[in-house]
Amino acid sequence: MRAVTISQFGAPEVLTVAEIPDPSPGPQHLLVHVRAFGINRADALQRAGNYPPPPGENDIPGLELAGEVISCGAAVTGFAPGDRVFGLVGSGAYAEQALIDHRLAVVVPEGWDYAQAAAVIEVFCTAGETLFGRGELQSGESILVHAGGSGVGTTAIQMARHVGATVFFTAGSDAKVDKVMALGADAGINYKTLDFVKEIQRLTAGEGVDVIEDFIGADYMKRNIASLKPDGRLVLVGLMGGSRCEFDLAPMLRRRLCVRGFNLRAQPVELKQAIVGRFKERWLPLLVDGTVRAITHAVYPFAETAEAHRVMEANENFGKLVVSIE
Repeated sequence: MRAVTISQFGAPEVLTVAEIPDPSPGPQHLLVHVRAFGINRADALQRAGNYPPPPGENDIPGLELAGEVISCGAAVTGFAPGDRVFGLVGSGAYAEQALIDHRLAVVVPEGWDYAQAAAVIEVFCTAGETLFGRGELQSGESILVHAGGSGVGTTAIQMARHVGATVFFTAGSDAKVDKVMALGADAGINYKTLDFVKEIQRLTAGEGVDVIEDFIGADYMKRNIASLKPDGRLVLVGLMGGSRCEFDLAPMLRRRLCVRGFNLRAQPVELKQAIVGRFKERWLPLLVDGTVRAITHAVYPFAETAEAHRVMEANENFGKLVVSIE
């Protein structure tokens, strides 16, 4: 089969399409003919040599896919060859065939194409778990979502609005701010021209927000702490701005602040199964009826996977980037 491989660690150009052996399913696996896969920041980190696959996974990048079941392992229940599925994988989605644990697979809803399905599960599981599990966001509270124009950002904003939260966000251009505002957010902040701490203080009359969804990490740590109200929760979802910083702990004591982290890929299958279950119960019906949607920037052909990486790393996208395999 063909797969996108990492010839050496580096820039997007190191991604090349090569012929490799077909995978063989274990007892819990579905062998899937991949029709589309989503692009994630974790893939770029792996490509650069900064995020190795978890133990037991292969070196082919890709954390989510959509396609048709070719065959099922001996312990699989609920699926059969020919089923259309999408779901989470620990590696291997950037290929014509891939293995997915059947407990992390979901039947593609009627009327969805594969590119649409491939854009959903990583962002909806991440946003759902971080906003409501780690962040404990409630109706009537306020949230600041950084990277509001990203795949997870656009999803988190829709979810927060759906539950009745007040939603603020940052984005890197006025054009992105306008696009995110169309999703129902209350106010947007262009972080390149405005100080988001000052803007949050202005927008909240000096109170701050209840929850912050952050993908930046070290570079934003001090400013995030300054933007939280008493009993506020900061959820770290990424470390695009580094992992090491120095900041004053005193405000955390005085205002009883909480910092929590989240990583989806490294969790064991049993925990991921519970996450997928919560997604299916709470968010999949709302996706099907159109209440919320996965925002897709573009769908690229298989041979242009490297270009999709370039667009993501340049922050040119609004929403998800997806690759389709013909």
